[in-house]
Amino acid sequence: MEKEDLHLIDHLTELRKRIIITLVIFLMALIGAFVFVKDIYEYLVKDLDGKLALLGPGDILWIYMMLAAVVAVAVTIPVAAYQVWKFIKPALKKGEQRATLMFIPGLFFLFIGGISFGYFVLFPLVLSFLLNIAGDQFQTFFTAERYFQFMLHLTLPFGFLFEMPAVVMFLTKLGIVNPQKLVKGRKFAYFLLIVVSVLITPPDFISDVLVIIPLLVLYEISITLSRIVYRKSKSISTEAEAASN
Repeated sequence: MEKEDLHLIDHLTELRKRIIITLVIFLMALIGAFVFVKDIYEYLVKDLDGKLALLGPGDILWIYMMLAAVVAVAVTIPVAAYQVWKFIKPALKKGEQRATLMFIPGLFFLFIGGISFGYFVLFPLVLSFLLNIAGDQFQTFFTAERYFQFMLHLTLPFGFLFEMPAVVMFLTKLGIVNPQKLVKGRKFAYFLLIVVSVLITPPDFISDVLVIIPLLVLYEISITLSRIVYRKSKSISTEAEAASN
C-alpha cells in the first residue's frame, strides 16, 4: 500500500475517533438534560397564563426530547470544537495551536448568548406583536408543540449565528479568510443572512426586521474582529521574519 494511502487511512481513523467522542458526549449530555427536562419546561412556561394544550399523548415526549436536545447541543459545542482542533492540530504551527485553542470557550458563550438574545429579547417582542395583531377578535389557544416550535425557531438559530465572529476570527487566524474577502463578499453575505432571517422567522415584516438587523451587525462585528486578528498576525509574521534575518 502506498504511503499516501496509509496517511489517508490514518486521517480517516483519527476523524472517526473525534466524531465518536463528540457523539458520546452528546448522548451523555442528552441523557443528563432529560433528567432535568421537567424543570426546564416549567421555567420556560412560568410566565404563561394557564397551561399549554396537548393534542396527543406523544406530544409531551417530543417536547421534552427537543428541549433536552438543545441543552445537549450547547454542552457538546465546546467538545466538538475541541475535537476539530485536535484533528487539525498537527497541521498548525505552535503559535497557531495556542491561538486557535483560545476560541473554543468563546464558541460556547456565544451560543449561549445567541439563545439568550433570541429567548429574552426577540421571542417576547415577536410573540407580543403577533398577539396584539390578534387582539380581541380571536380566542388565543396555544398547543405545547406549536408554542415550543415557534420558540425554537426564534432562539436556536441565533445560537449558531452568534458563533459567526468566533468562526471568522478562527478562519482569519488560519489564513483561510481575511478582511478584504469579507468586505468584498459583503453583498452576498447580506443577501444570505436576509434569506436565513426570512426562513427562520414568522411571515411578518416586523419579525424579519428584528432578526435581520442583529445578523447584519454581527457580520460587521466579524469584519472588525477579522481586521484586528489579521493585523496582529501580519505584525507577528513581520517580526519573525526580521528576527530570522
